[in-house]
Amino acid sequence: MKKRTRKGMFREFKMRKQEDLGRSYNKYHKLVIRDMIVSTDVTESMINFLIFVYDYEFFTIDHVSNSYFYSKLKLARRLIYPLQTLGYIYKYYDKLSPNTYEDAMFDEGKMRYRVRYALTQRGRLLVQKYYRKLEGDEPISVPV
Repeated sequence: MKKRTRKGMFREFKMRKQEDLGRSYNKYHKLVIRDMIVSTDVTESMINFLIFVYDYEFFTIDHVSNSYFYSKLKLARRLIYPLQTLGYIYKYYDKLSPNTYEDAMFDEGKMRYRVRYALTQRGRLLVQKYYRKLEGDEPISVPV
């Protein structure tokens, strides 16, 4: 146990040593989100969703709704379709795309195929900007 001095009683705060902490930059998450909301056309829930799907090459609404613990309808209406309209998400494989080469030749029921979505370059750059700001590589500018 460390010895405490009485001098510390009169301070407002005292920071811990960085080598004792490891990573501690996540406390700036809220400030980075506020900065990005002001400087872009997305909401906080949209940014959080883009961060969540950033490591996917593509995804379906069914899969992400289960993983993100969000209903399919709400996920589609509140996040995926607006992000698609804004140019952050696109259809990687459309509904009429066949599963395999054989399906393309012999399957009549093409409407059974689910749409696969992916982040656009704009979406990936937004998430990378979030991480740069969070890690201190870019300044955070939050209006007062």
